[in-house]
Amino acid sequence: MAIVTRPRILVVGAGFAGVECVRRLERKLGPDEADVTLVAPFSYQLYLPLLPQVASGVLTPQSIALSLRRSSRYRTRIIPGGAIGVDSKAKVCVIRTVTDELIDEPYDILVLTPGSVTRTFDIPGLTDNARGMKTLAEAAYVRDHVIQQLDLADASQDPAERAARLQFVVVGGGYAGTETAACLQRLTHNAVKRYPRLDPGLIKWHLIDIAPRLMPELGEKLGETALGILRRRGIEVSLGVSVAKVSPTEVTFTDGRVVPSHTLIWTAGVAASPLMATLGCETSRGRMVVDAEMKAPGCPDVFALGDAAAVPDLAKGEEGAVCPPTAQHAMRQGKVAADNVIARIRNQPLRPYVHKDLGLVVDLGGKDAVSRPLGVEMKGLPALAVARGYHWMALRTGVAKARVATNWALNAVAGDDFVRTGFQARKPATLKDFEYTDAYLSPEQIRERVERHQLREA
Repeated sequence: MAIVTRPRILVVGAGFAGVECVRRLERKLGPDEADVTLVAPFSYQLYLPLLPQVASGVLTPQSIALSLRRSSRYRTRIIPGGAIGVDSKAKVCVIRTVTDELIDEPYDILVLTPGSVTRTFDIPGLTDNARGMKTLAEAAYVRDHVIQQLDLADASQDPAERAARLQFVVVGGGYAGTETAACLQRLTHNAVKRYPRLDPGLIKWHLIDIAPRLMPELGEKLGETALGILRRRGIEVSLGVSVAKVSPTEVTFTDGRVVPSHTLIWTAGVAASPLMATLGCETSRGRMVVDAEMKAPGCPDVFALGDAAAVPDLAKGEEGAVCPPTAQHAMRQGKVAADNVIARIRNQPLRPYVHKDLGLVVDLGGKDAVSRPLGVEMKGLPALAVARGYHWMALRTGVAKARVATNWALNAVAGDDFVRTGFQARKPATLKDFEYTDAYLSPEQIRERVERHQLREA
């Protein structure tokens, strides 16, 4: 008698694309149609756009960490770890669990949504001294670190040390960097009132970017508006400038300036997860090349989407256009990918991904914001209402919406708090400590491992 097994669907990554894909698979697939497994290092989905507000203390970390296990209908098996390699021929994914154990997970259909990592360059001292803003742990650590600099400066008797600890450098003039600089500058501006021994004039924030304009995706007018807001707050914005080298106590810019500083926050863009290079499939700037149905040519039964995939942007109508790595695209790609996986199982036709960009929102903290919903340029309180309304609606659960709304209301009434939790207090946690980009296997290592495993089972 032939034994019919259910197809095994393996989803890698619990970001916007991965979670939306899994949720739709659960809703639309019958319990006996397929087994769904999710690979994720944490049992939550991080709402990344609000990370700067966690770093500044406006929101608590739990408010933007949406649990994957709240639903009583959740039947997906979760493997706590990260995928570090895929053998698409043997249909095996190599996973490093949170206990550092390597396991081989077979699949019939693979959905890759591993997201992105912080993009770095070969700059002396960068990975050893810079802090990132890509994970919840990094945001919590950056907040503690910034408040710690105020504490240490207040206690110091050395004027040079005091001045160095009160200078902060943010690299990256995109959304993440601009919002991070804006939100943290407000934090230090309000906190210094509680430090009577500190001269507020010594606190200096630098925002630098190699691009000629701030947030060019917003358009020239709104970009100039945001630039004006930052400069009125006292943030020194330098465009056309990058970092030449970094040490624990100073940052050297490419224009020759040397800034005494103990704080460099690196937000200069993202790169696709190194996992995509392990499959041997075609990539473009690190992102896996896929068709409009998000299938990977040359890799059977592999779908890729989100930040790690170059999904054609059919809505633009331009040859070669790909979707930008934004949350709104990732969420919608997740739903279409789930429908295509189901169609693949049921031998039905697949449908292409098409979505017109809804616009951009940037929350600069306080009453300042710039937004361009559906091409309409806005600033000030209307833009803030649109920005926060968009983020609030995009939160997946009612619990998260309640927490975020409560945090916003409490911050508006009671103001900031300046509690330092002591997270990673005795360890200078930097980019290399939070992002394990050296953990991935090469295609040759993956193949050798899978072959050894197959021989042992034979």
